[in-house]
Amino acid sequence: MLNSFYAKLSGLFLVMIVGLGVVLAVLGGRTAQRYADEVEQKLNRTLAEEMVPRFEPLLKDSIDRAGIREKIEDMTGINRRIEIYLLDRQGALKASFASPSAAIEQKTIEMAPIRRFMKGDDLPILGDDPKDRAEKKPFSVAHIEIMGQAHCYLYVILGSEQYASVAGMIEDSYIIQGALTGFGIILLVVAGLGLLLFRRLTQRLRNVQHVVATFEQGDFDQRIDESANDEIGQLAACFNRMADTLVDTMEELRQADRMRRELVANVSHDLRSPLASIQGYLETVHMKDGSLDPEERQRYVKTALHNAQRLSDLVGELFELSKLETKQVEPTIESFPIAELVQDIVMQYEPQAEKQKIDLHAEVPERHARVAADIGLVERALSNLIDNAIHYTPGGGQVRVRLDNREQEVCVEVEDTGPGIPEDDLPHIFERFYRVDKSRDRDKGGAGLGLAIAKTILELHDRPLQVESTVGEGTTFRFCLPVATATSRPTEH
Repeated sequence: MLNSFYAKLSGLFLVMIVGLGVVLAVLGGRTAQRYADEVEQKLNRTLAEEMVPRFEPLLKDSIDRAGIREKIEDMTGINRRIEIYLLDRQGALKASFASPSAAIEQKTIEMAPIRRFMKGDDLPILGDDPKDRAEKKPFSVAHIEIMGQAHCYLYVILGSEQYASVAGMIEDSYIIQGALTGFGIILLVVAGLGLLLFRRLTQRLRNVQHVVATFEQGDFDQRIDESANDEIGQLAACFNRMADTLVDTMEELRQADRMRRELVANVSHDLRSPLASIQGYLETVHMKDGSLDPEERQRYVKTALHNAQRLSDLVGELFELSKLETKQVEPTIESFPIAELVQDIVMQYEPQAEKQKIDLHAEVPERHARVAADIGLVERALSNLIDNAIHYTPGGGQVRVRLDNREQEVCVEVEDTGPGIPEDDLPHIFERFYRVDKSRDRDKGGAGLGLAIAKTILELHDRPLQVESTVGEGTTFRFCLPVATATSRPTEH
């Protein structure tokens, strides 16, 4: 408990409260003392001046100490708390009429306070006390002639017996005692309220600690209440955002791990099949080398070469996709006519389309716009889309490649009349090795990497690859590229 944040905070608060109380008590006592000195000095400012006419006749030829003491006793009604001293022009003590038991410690009085008093400066002005070298007390002073020497001083110390200390003032003053008592009660109330508020504040911190500890134990649904708009509320909001990010990251890692396992399984299958085929045919050629006729040998070798080509294409596509996804390939942006590129690619795939009895042609507008993109990467993406459309379009179907000139971009559409893609499969068609028809042969359906490569290429251009499909009617892939400006120049990233 003593090591808790609440105990430390409460302890520090109580120390500050007690320290504040001591400081205020000392300052209050000193202020009360100074106020008493000011009142005393203002009330008795002319006391020394009023005494001068009574004392001067007793100071003509000598200092009549007995007569002066008798006068002092007669004046007890004026002020009973005074001590009277006679000073020469330099402040040297000539005679003392203080209490007989008092010992004189200081024979010379500092003149600066006396001059300020006689000049009329603001009160209180404290001067030396001959009986106590360390004390400064309020006084009254006036010029007096002593044995024919003018401009000497009658120096009167005020309040010498009543206020010997601040403790004495407090003891004798009910007002000060009441004020200090009220101040003490206020400090206690403030301390109690402060401890309650700290308890409430640290309770919120304990709630944060509990949620964080629960989250650490694996309950990732825990979140902190962020209704307050203070620092703790901001801390809660930061933790909640961090927790959401961690949960999303963990989900992405799980998804990536699942895809990794699927990738390993798919790659293993796609590599194993052509390798097994190559191995089988080569073993057959080796074992029957003497009994095979040239035509059969040629068929075996041709089949092995075909599978080797499949294997080479698969490995090449895997390396290409890996480089694209890790951004080892950066697009070189340049201006080129997209219509010419589309027509060239369509011409390359026309023999394949004719072989499968598919009507493949391009629809381009009369005005040929130029786009700003990497021509090599765009060619690769568009080739993959056309190849995918031809693979999945049955004989007698159509594949259309359209261009649509817009204000700031040119959109390319590849539309086929194939079987279409079910709605549940649409979110996954850009995943590696994903095929809508799981039973379709790899030779006819491809390795499942073409769409993933096309999508990644367009992402490198900060452009999405969109797909629309209706089962039984066909599928349309669409992407748009920005129109090149007149000042476009090739740019390497």
